[in-house]
Amino acid sequence: MTTIKQQDVIESVADALQYISYYHPLDFVQALEKAYHKEQSQAAKDAIAQILINSRMSAEGKRPICQDTGIVTCFVKVGMAVQWDRHDMTVQEMVDEGVRRAYTNPDNPLRASVVADPPVNAKPTRR
Repeated sequence: MTTIKQQDVIESVADALQYISYYHPLDFVQALEKAYHKEQSQAAKDAIAQILINSRMSAEGKRPICQDTGIVTCFVKVGMAVQWDRHDMTVQEMVDEGVRRAYTNPDNPLRASVVADPPVNAKPTRR
């Protein structure tokens, strides 16, 4: 049986969110570079170049690529032969704490785009 530490889950979520806030995937950067070399329009080339420059600056400075960091959606798979080192938090609470820590990291605070739960079953209002 595998034992997972709650703290490891929390830190993994926080670290992952920080990581994706300032690194584009390599295949994305490579595709943009390829597009830049194929592009014939100078305005489009300039726009692609700016994206590549911003991507590099974000990675080197470990600052968010975009100020709008989006909405966090986590998909978690937990195996059958797993136990937790502690039982004072649910998996949802661990993920939520990791997200909270990522967004409040003093070295790279992320901008919260959503400040309240979205209305799930809200009925549309007529005007």
